[in-house]
Amino acid sequence: MLIQCTKKLLDVLERKPVTYEEENLLFSWHANLITLNRRKTIVLVNDKNRYVVVLYGLKAKDFRRFDEAILNAIRLVLLDECIDEEIVEEYIRQAGKVVYGKTKNSIYVGKMNAACNVVYLYEDLLLDNAVYQTFVSKVASRYWVGKQEEGYTSPSKEMFKDLEAFADRPIFKCMAVELKVTLEIENHNIWRRLVVPINTTFTQLHKVLQAAFGWQDYHLHEFFIYGNERQDVSFINHPSYSKDGYKAIVNLVSDEEAFDYPNESGIEMIFEKGIKLSEYIPQYKRLMYVYDFGDNWQHYIEVQKIIDNYDRNYAVCIDGEGNAPPEDVGGEYGYDEFLEIISDKNNPEYENMMAWGENQGYKEFDIEEVNKKISLFYN
Repeated sequence: MLIQCTKKLLDVLERKPVTYEEENLLFSWHANLITLNRRKTIVLVNDKNRYVVVLYGLKAKDFRRFDEAILNAIRLVLLDECIDEEIVEEYIRQAGKVVYGKTKNSIYVGKMNAACNVVYLYEDLLLDNAVYQTFVSKVASRYWVGKQEEGYTSPSKEMFKDLEAFADRPIFKCMAVELKVTLEIENHNIWRRLVVPINTTFTQLHKVLQAAFGWQDYHLHEFFIYGNERQDVSFINHPSYSKDGYKAIVNLVSDEEAFDYPNESGIEMIFEKGIKLSEYIPQYKRLMYVYDFGDNWQHYIEVQKIIDNYDRNYAVCIDGEGNAPPEDVGGEYGYDEFLEIISDKNNPEYENMMAWGENQGYKEFDIEEVNKKISLFYN
């Protein structure tokens, strides 16, 4: 594997560049050393498809074992893309020993610098105490780039095409979960059934649920993970307990300001950034997703099936029923009033309410439209 480094990086590595021409550009990368949050960061860019791999907060010990660090970084991000482990290991094997050279020419340096600029945009997504930044690598690799006369594409799409050609077979294989998500609202049957890769982060799951229910992501959200034993308690109207008597073991919050307020439930609070479903699922099979703390939309999530050989790297909605309320409708009472008005064309508020509902994202449940929106979060 050829790693073509800037002079600054070569100096830090204390390596003398070799003259080496990589025939297969899929095994050839350009590398730059930049500083993010006052930490040394490596940005790798594939010469063939411009896929981006990020290593963050490197210390002297990491530079001493840089060959290993680079191979691990590439391996881990490809696995996080749900690439079949056998294909990933074969790619690493065929890439061979890591050798270091100088940057090739201004064209490749320009592409590398453009990738570094993209990584700067996602600086706030970097995880502390993690050298291998798989999430930021994936996000940066979905940034649109020009492809000569073919218009625009993303490095991730091009990498997937290249790996399919390399392996000569479908490349995706991962564990996934089938989830039934029910909006807990009286007198209405509103639910979605989703299949989600288990390495999805809770932040990504939030985005998927927004698309699935037609929300507009105007408000804060949180997750509650329930334990596996029913509690012998009377009904408590708080998401720290499910309606069927399971107590939450952890509360994942989306905003760090949540830690500034008293935690009356006594449930451990954790910032959701970077946390994957696999950290709690399939061990735990019941969750709650709360969106909009004003209208307080509570979505009960049940793990219904584990899929060992899921052949995609993105979530899909496979079934569902019912139209979710529009944003800021005023909770359950407001939703019932909204439905009453739009069901009567003779109501003097009918036209205004219909226009308002449409502006707030209210529409009939359409599974194809939902899946189009979901795919935007992965591509």
